[in-house]
Amino acid sequence: MTLNLHRVPDDIVDANVQAALAEDIGDGDITAELLPADSMAEATIVTRDEGVLCGQQWVNRVFEQVDDRIMLQWNTSDGDSLRAGQTLLQLRGPARGLLTAERTALNFLQTLSGTATRCREYAQRVEGTGVRLLDTRKTLPGLRAAQKYAVRCGGCHNHRVGLFDAFLIKENHILACGGIPAAVMRARENAPGKPVEVEVESMDELVQAIDAECERVMLDNFDLDAMREAVRLNDGRAELEASGNVTLETLAAIAQTGVDFISIGALTKGCEPLDLSMRLS
Repeated sequence: MTLNLHRVPDDIVDANVQAALAEDIGDGDITAELLPADSMAEATIVTRDEGVLCGQQWVNRVFEQVDDRIMLQWNTSDGDSLRAGQTLLQLRGPARGLLTAERTALNFLQTLSGTATRCREYAQRVEGTGVRLLDTRKTLPGLRAAQKYAVRCGGCHNHRVGLFDAFLIKENHILACGGIPAAVMRARENAPGKPVEVEVESMDELVQAIDAECERVMLDNFDLDAMREAVRLNDGRAELEASGNVTLETLAAIAQTGVDFISIGALTKGCEPLDLSMRLS
């Protein structure tokens, strides 16, 4: 599997880390101050679970912002498969800094690795079908770029980043604009060059969306027979995206209908963090 990871811009990572450290440290780590200021220590971060690694940029910045004297040596890379008991990272530096940074670093690494792990599981179910699995905007507040990066680490793909980079015209937009053709036309006028996708709930709406020449049509809660009919009617004119109540059990059957994309809120929603720990030596 070839991963297209695209490094997350440093300013986004820095903002994530600054906010996380501020809420954890406040005006000082009073427990870490029990240790002598000149005490040095070594530590390792170990996984108790199998999974997929994600979050190196965030972990690096956590330790750097807490104490830039801390040295990190990674034994793994983002996107790597992990085995239980594996040592992911070795650290050395001031003991106070190691302990102050520990929880924030692990929070990022556990959460993002958990997201990547779930995405890998979903991606493996449709490997070889040609369909691409997409995330949604159902992400943790403030961590959208991080979770969308984790999605890519797991072998899935990103939908739009937010409300600004692509149109997704849904039922309420259609009603307010006076129909699908009018909504698509207004989108073209308001933001030329931005991709336009229309969510449809029936074959009649599908035909309207195709005739309006939008780039992609989202099939909202279509059953398998309806998806196959949509693929036939579309005949390659627009990209087709299946969405709604997608599970690991239904994934392969949906992929076999011939749709181009499947969007899945569960890729980023309610993911179980990997069980990681940091041990001082």
